[in-house]
Amino acid sequence: MQTEPRAVSVGILKGGFAKTTTALNLARELAHRNERALVVDLDDNGHMTLNLGFDDEYNSTDGDGGNHAEAVLLEGDDPREYVVEVAEGLDLFPAHEDLESVQSALKEATMGTTRLKRDLVDPLLGDEYDYVVIDCPANRGKLNDNAMYATGNLIIPLRPENGYETGLSNTLDRLVGEAREYFELNILAVVPSDLRKRIDQSTRDRKLLREITTRDAIDHLVPNFAYLSESDWAAVDDGSYDGDLPGIRYRAAIDDAHQEGVPLRDYDPECDQLAAYDELAAIVERGEVTR
Repeated sequence: MQTEPRAVSVGILKGGFAKTTTALNLARELAHRNERALVVDLDDNGHMTLNLGFDDEYNSTDGDGGNHAEAVLLEGDDPREYVVEVAEGLDLFPAHEDLESVQSALKEATMGTTRLKRDLVDPLLGDEYDYVVIDCPANRGKLNDNAMYATGNLIIPLRPENGYETGLSNTLDRLVGEAREYFELNILAVVPSDLRKRIDQSTRDRKLLREITTRDAIDHLVPNFAYLSESDWAAVDDGSYDGDLPGIRYRAAIDDAHQEGVPLRDYDPECDQLAAYDELAAIVERGEVTR
């Protein structure tokens, strides 16, 4: 398979939908497969940065103001100065607690939507790293605009929780739709995570999977580990389905890895759900889902 350096955003306009977990474990699998990957924490909550133990970087007051995101995106500093190592082959550009002020300044900056691409992604992608994964904020704003423009690719994570329909619709309409008025933006995948209920009964897991696997504009974006065809659904309903349960399934190891502040691969390399993140990494490498 021929691949090329690629950047991708992981985002949805809704909090608590496994965005950070998806971004971190996707980046870790890209690093495992290619040896050079960078994950960028652009979420002002800094969940990834703090969970990985980089509290000093998040709260830094060193240097001129101490805000490394501001230094790179507004003052043109070299992003390499602020990258930290997470695991073999995987580095992190950490979030800073004052990312909100960076977002405000980007509104006033010349070409304020292009700074992340110009000052961080373009200098590093293909040179220092084969893949760049951006963990986006859950709100609409200049940071999200920068991520969409810098990567041109988006992965949308979903959980079977209240509000997933609104989160998905808002993301498609207000994030993707508006961005596409100004530049090309591809959705690489829609990824259901943290599934734990039956799908042969009327559960929220089933409703989510039915919607994304039968909706014309989305079904081709569902990875194979989460996809069920109409014949599969018929087999589910008559009790003859014998395939794997679809989606990234709940595993205690995923939560435990989060608690330990490490990617899943570095906590439990035998976890069966790593296969799903591996397929997601392959989708990023190819630039599309293939059946």
